[in-house]
Amino acid sequence: MSDPVPEGSARDAAAAVWRIESARIVGALARYTGDFALAEDLAQEALAEALVTWPRDGVPREPAGWLLTVGRRRAIDAFRRRAGRDERYAALAHELGEGGAATGGEPAPEGDDLLFDPDRIDDDVLALIFVSCHPVLSREARVALTLRVVGGLTSDEIARAFLVPTATVQARITRAKKTLAAAGVPFEVPPATQRTERLGSVLNVVYLIFTEGSSASSGDDLIRFDLATEAQRLARVLSRLVPDQPDVHGLLALLELTTARFPARTGPDGEPVLLEHQDRGRWDVAAIGRGRAALARAEGLGRGLGAYGLQAAIAERHAVAPSVEATDWPRIVVLYEALGRLAPSPVVDLNRAVAVSMASGPAAALPIVDELESSEVLAGSHLLPSVRGELLVRLGRPAEARQALELAVARCGNERERGVLRRKIADLDGA
Repeated sequence: MSDPVPEGSARDAAAAVWRIESARIVGALARYTGDFALAEDLAQEALAEALVTWPRDGVPREPAGWLLTVGRRRAIDAFRRRAGRDERYAALAHELGEGGAATGGEPAPEGDDLLFDPDRIDDDVLALIFVSCHPVLSREARVALTLRVVGGLTSDEIARAFLVPTATVQARITRAKKTLAAAGVPFEVPPATQRTERLGSVLNVVYLIFTEGSSASSGDDLIRFDLATEAQRLARVLSRLVPDQPDVHGLLALLELTTARFPARTGPDGEPVLLEHQDRGRWDVAAIGRGRAALARAEGLGRGLGAYGLQAAIAERHAVAPSVEATDWPRIVVLYEALGRLAPSPVVDLNRAVAVSMASGPAAALPIVDELESSEVLAGSHLLPSVRGELLVRLGRPAEARQALELAVARCGNERERGVLRRKIADLDGA
């Protein structure tokens, strides 16, 4: 241990180590114990121990290893209590070192046992991701569990991000652990026969986290940078752990190309700036480069682009265009048509309508929107009347446009987006 440090500095150090290393710590403990729920609890207990010990004794030279050792010793304590009824626990306690004393507030020793096994880290983290995103869990549970055990976010942070009570997040995580235990989900990277299907669930969770971050469904902020950044980090981790899957690189490309526009998407007061008014000089050139490189890797695997890759290809067309007018809208229409065949969705059809309106005019796009409206597949969404109102404005039908935009305002849950819609209505009134 080093010398004592101020409590605030020690807490900051613990938080930083936890955010970076929590997935590795929980993954290693899950491999040691064979119990995913127990591993997450042990890791949390180790973090709590650090918050007490580090201000007193100083931050250790290997802080992540310190947390892992404390978690392992607490596991030994648990195994000893259960050893009478389960020989496996007794054997594992012996394997982890019967000579090690229970922590009980005692500092963890420095030494080789603190180090992660570099040959197992990637497998541990990948297994952790697959377990957290297991299809047996509900979508909300997958998101909460992934952000907790893979992203290292606290329940309070997750609750603030999704504007729900902390108790709701905690209940979702608790239910998720019980569901995984009841279903007998093993802590392992799934076999090759299941990996592709399970990977789709993993990518969907990362995409959902990013979508909520990039266009918040409710609240006062248009972008929730913490969620978007965490999803981006998870996608980068996956691209290293599963480098032979084009969908992984396609998702990473989509996230990089989308975040590249973040600096120009809001004004000084946080108000949304529409694409046609954005200062493209503020777009993140480095992120565009990373996104295009990831898209090239997805294409280079030779298996064609999946849904995420096609969306990334659309984002790339925007990223390389000098203006809205100079954008290759016909190519974007083709990409949306391909996406609609591969992953049918009313939102894809709505986005295709926008592209059609730019490529061929609003009159060509309005029938697509009217068909979506009559089918009621987007009932309750503000996106459909918002697009319809914009098309009607361009067609010179202000009364109908106003009606559509007012409906969009009523349905919209994000205050920033409502402001944009209200300004459009005000523009109609002033015309």
